[in-house]
Amino acid sequence: MKKIKITVMKKVCHQDLIDRYENPIANACNMVEGAVFIADGWKRPENFCESAWESMSPFVLGLSHGAEDFYEGWMKNKKSAMISCNDGFRPVSFLIETLDEDVDN
Repeated sequence: MKKIKITVMKKVCHQDLIDRYENPIANACNMVEGAVFIADGWKRPENFCESAWESMSPFVLGLSHGAEDFYEGWMKNKKSAMISCNDGFRPVSFLIETLDEDVDN
């Protein structure tokens, strides 16, 4: 099983939707663009957003076990995926890449 690198690529905020539909939230998202997390196989990295993990964990699981070329040619790097979290108000895009390093057992 391989380690997986998760990079926070872009964070978007739809303030118009927040103003119209969301109840006030003091701290909705701690992700920072450029932040890098390493997943030991399918295990969620420490301090990684639980909601974002729900969106990407199937891809992380697949990549960590050797899957590649999701959706037949979608990504230039066949051992990667670009996934966004499921927050419709402030979606975050993550680049998920398989590393050559094996998970320590």
